[in-house]
Amino acid sequence: MARKTDIPSSYYGEPRKFDPNFRGPVHNRSCTDVVCCVIFIIVILGYIALGTVAWIHGDPRKVVYPTDSHGQFCGQQNSPNANKAILFYFNMLKCANPAVLINLQCPTTQLCVSKCPDRFATLLDAWNTKNWEYYKKYCKPGFEIGSKTVAEVIRDEDCPSMIVPSRPFLQRCFPDFITRNGILTVANQTIFTDGDNNKRSVSDLKDAAKAANSAPRELWTDVKGQVTAVQRGVERTITNLLNAKEVGMKIFEDYANSWDWILIGLVITMVVSLVFILLLRFTAGVLLWLIVFGVITAVAFGIWHCYWEYVTLSGKPGANVTISDIGFHTDFSIYLQLSQTWLIFMISLSVIETIIVIMLIFLRTRLRIAIALLKEGSRAISYIMSTLFYPIITFFLLAVCIAYWAVIAVFLASSGNAVYKVTPADDKCMYSNITCNPKTFRQTNITKVCPGSQCMFAFYGGESVYHRYILVLHLCNLFAFLWLVNFTIALGQCTLAGAFASYYWALKKPGDIPACPLYSAFSRAIRYHTGSLAFGSLILAVVQMIRIVLEYLDQKLKGSQNGCARFLLCCLKCCFWCLEHFIKFINRNAYIMIAIYGKNFCTSSKDAFFLLMRNVIRVAVLDKVTDFLLFLGKLLISGSVGVLAFFFFTRKIPVIQAEVPSLNYYWVPLLTVIFGSYMIAHGFFNLYAMCVDTLFLCFCEDLERNDGTSSRPYYMSPGLHKILRKGEEGAKLCAAS
Repeated sequence: MARKTDIPSSYYGEPRKFDPNFRGPVHNRSCTDVVCCVIFIIVILGYIALGTVAWIHGDPRKVVYPTDSHGQFCGQQNSPNANKAILFYFNMLKCANPAVLINLQCPTTQLCVSKCPDRFATLLDAWNTKNWEYYKKYCKPGFEIGSKTVAEVIRDEDCPSMIVPSRPFLQRCFPDFITRNGILTVANQTIFTDGDNNKRSVSDLKDAAKAANSAPRELWTDVKGQVTAVQRGVERTITNLLNAKEVGMKIFEDYANSWDWILIGLVITMVVSLVFILLLRFTAGVLLWLIVFGVITAVAFGIWHCYWEYVTLSGKPGANVTISDIGFHTDFSIYLQLSQTWLIFMISLSVIETIIVIMLIFLRTRLRIAIALLKEGSRAISYIMSTLFYPIITFFLLAVCIAYWAVIAVFLASSGNAVYKVTPADDKCMYSNITCNPKTFRQTNITKVCPGSQCMFAFYGGESVYHRYILVLHLCNLFAFLWLVNFTIALGQCTLAGAFASYYWALKKPGDIPACPLYSAFSRAIRYHTGSLAFGSLILAVVQMIRIVLEYLDQKLKGSQNGCARFLLCCLKCCFWCLEHFIKFINRNAYIMIAIYGKNFCTSSKDAFFLLMRNVIRVAVLDKVTDFLLFLGKLLISGSVGVLAFFFFTRKIPVIQAEVPSLNYYWVPLLTVIFGSYMIAHGFFNLYAMCVDTLFLCFCEDLERNDGTSSRPYYMSPGLHKILRKGEEGAKLCAAS
């Protein structure tokens, strides 16, 4: 017995009627959503004005060039730092504080120097010795030995507790600890000279802090035991610097040695993606079925390989250690020696394989229609080859938006005069973080109430109206950026939709396709529908802005014990995530209807939504099947390039083993190639997806407008019509059973 629906067919609007004069995108159209267009233009002018104001008040040198603790630029002419262009940090580890991203300044004393330290020494080593002349270069100007005890010097940060061999990078001194082939080096050397010209091995550095124990006993008496804690801190500092600096430098070196091969891998991905789309024009059916079975076979092989590795390692001693027992390591090869790692891989691949097989079983009746639709899309792209280059325009416009936003953000962040804050030695100071004047700070009562506190440069600001509303200007900058980015994407979608719609509604292809369809679609979108595109982009930008605020609140409440607040925030984040994706779906289809009929945004959204709801089964199944096939295509391309890169960087290709660069971590260029390959394939297939979505809406309209007779012929290709008819007959049999 056939199933009946409770919703009448007219509930989602009446189906389209046959119109003998309709020949695709309407040419006689008028401007839509003019009010929103005017608002959008005003916002752009305001955004330009914001950039001008930020340009006037900001100084990017405050961000680009290093600034010492007194707010002076290193290397600035006509200043005491004219010949000191490099910034030296007393305690580099304090720069890991999140406040650095907000205040653009590390909470430690910073000094402009002419040269980075080239030897290792501690304050105790240099105190009252011949090495003091060298060490005092890294103390505050004017400091004289004997004016304070060692403990007071360290407390007030008049001198660093230690200096380590460093080299300048971005005009800043960074410790030069590097491990090469398992051997610890300093400045690329395994032997160095200490302050007494004694030859020492690099391994001595790890115990260097402990050497203070051999300092004269009277020094220990003077500082009343406080230096002991300082030396322990120095030891921990060296260990942390070794670990963090070593990994960072290794990754940097890997990128420096393999960047050309990474680019070659990305170029290969681009060529393969282009060839893939062109091949779909002639071998869509065979190629897509090869993708499906290729992915299934590849995942099955991965399951077998993981099982083989798991069985092999299960009998080896030490291979049964769990991942949690060994913790985090930058050398991923360690994890590959554990049986648990391969078990996790095998289970994950098995789940993926099961999901793919189940989806193919249940969607097998729609696969042929989806493949026919994809073949039609490749045919459309082959007839309008200029669409392959339009993503370059979108990329350029997005790059301009991002660059403009970043420049304004930098100028806003560097606006105003230097503001100084009290930085105490501990958390008990009542004057912590209040504004101070470095010239009169030593004459205040703060140094007596909070011993060791300093008046340090914090950020750039002021008390004017402009500076009081600097946060509002940052939010305006962010919102305008989101609106422009969404508008750029919307313009690309509407342009491509207009070009592909011109192809579909050409009765005799390619003869009836109008000349320069991409340029015509772009001109119509800019001339008539800037307001409509801005309207849809505005709605999406508002939702994205709310999501950013929720993410900010979530970060603030992470340490909160209020479970109800965190649960409510999690629900809101989930709801707005769903809302954003729903709006993107509606906007995408609304832009297609705008490109075809030239109506305003609200009308086009309603028409697109009703059309999709009248064909809800096709939307839920057929459209998602095409998305699934395109995803498999992206997965196959990025995976294939990734496998090739894996064999290359692990020296498993005998022919070109000599060309492989020397790497510390082969996974650094490998992951970069895989991620970049997926993004490139995603960019090409997004164009393809837009083509398929446009053809799908036109396809639904074609079914409503025409009946396939000689007077009302279908505009779809005969092959698509034939497969569609079989699919519809199968669906009717399923519904009647």
